[in-house]
Amino acid sequence: MPCASVKPCGSATQFVARSAGALLACLALVSAVQAQSVKSEPVATGLQNPWAVAFLPEGRYLVTERPGRMRVVESNGQLGAPLAGLPAVAAGGQGGLLDVVLDSDFARNRTLYFCFSEPASGGASGNSTAMARAVLAADRSRLEGVKVIFSQKPKFDSSAHFGCRITETRDGKLMLSLGDRYHRKDDAQTLDNHHGKTVRVNKDGSVPADNPFVGKPGALPEIWSYGHRNPQGATLAPDGSYWLVEHGPQGGDEVNLPLPGKNYGWPVITHGVNYGGAQIGDGLKEKAGMEQPLHYWVPSIAPSGMVFLTSDRYGAGWKGNLFVGSLKFGYLTRIQMSEPFKGKVVQEHKLLADARERIRDVRQGPDGLLYVLTDSAQGRLLRLLPN
Repeated sequence: MPCASVKPCGSATQFVARSAGALLACLALVSAVQAQSVKSEPVATGLQNPWAVAFLPEGRYLVTERPGRMRVVESNGQLGAPLAGLPAVAAGGQGGLLDVVLDSDFARNRTLYFCFSEPASGGASGNSTAMARAVLAADRSRLEGVKVIFSQKPKFDSSAHFGCRITETRDGKLMLSLGDRYHRKDDAQTLDNHHGKTVRVNKDGSVPADNPFVGKPGALPEIWSYGHRNPQGATLAPDGSYWLVEHGPQGGDEVNLPLPGKNYGWPVITHGVNYGGAQIGDGLKEKAGMEQPLHYWVPSIAPSGMVFLTSDRYGAGWKGNLFVGSLKFGYLTRIQMSEPFKGKVVQEHKLLADARERIRDVRQGPDGLLYVLTDSAQGRLLRLLPN
């Protein structure tokens, strides 16, 4: 692990002033972090801009490719043919076939959920993020019973900021992160649309009665939280809390814990600036009634994919860490918290930095190991092994 990935223990002047014991403790910390690393092992190659991976029984994988394909990858890395039965996908720019997750009872019902950029129907223009439910056929060749259970409103002609990470919560609800569609960023502050929101629905697409805006005039009842920009990573902590990572503009990528009815500020407050350096709005970083992120990055790392490690496969100090992929700089960041699975960010450590591959997704597999997808025309599914 490179020393640059460890938070500095202090300036040179401070080092001189410290006791020898404190200096040795700091060097021991650096040494311990250096000893903790991973090596990547290719599981599958030749994937075109893969976006998400889910773990099927018998060591197989289900992978989405942004151009509009979903494939089963065999345990030996062989790529299956694209599954039949997918709906029309508006692939282009950041849009396409995006996240996929298995139902918590997949072993019994073979149900899965996926989200994608959905074109307008009837020849109309525009697109939006949609989430569908389907059943994977027993022979793994097609999706059956495909039904769109949520469609972002309104549709808008844009190829950017779809968001699109799905999370099943402990109570069996589905959370979906939704981008602000870029040119509609001000919509993130109003409740009459789904732009820049997280939404919460039942597995059939109906609205849970305890959603925060149910019955509020002028508010869409699916909304859970608002004031988001482009959230492309989401996960549950072991305590059931819902975590989100989202792209800022130029700087200001954020880790948030979206709570019901809360406003996370975009575009009124941000720790970033417009592309080119101009301030956004009034240039505010905080405002009453708007939530601060748990953590943010300046400069932006372009985060995508997010998971907590719950296994002991990587030794002491890794369990409870949060892992987030960086598209911009091409590494996986390991984030240490003040308490496992919660608390404040203490340190960050860069993994896989030498390869400089865009990390699109990160998940923990049934074997307790981490798996990542690299986003390119020749994308890869990698397994991370303790080194």
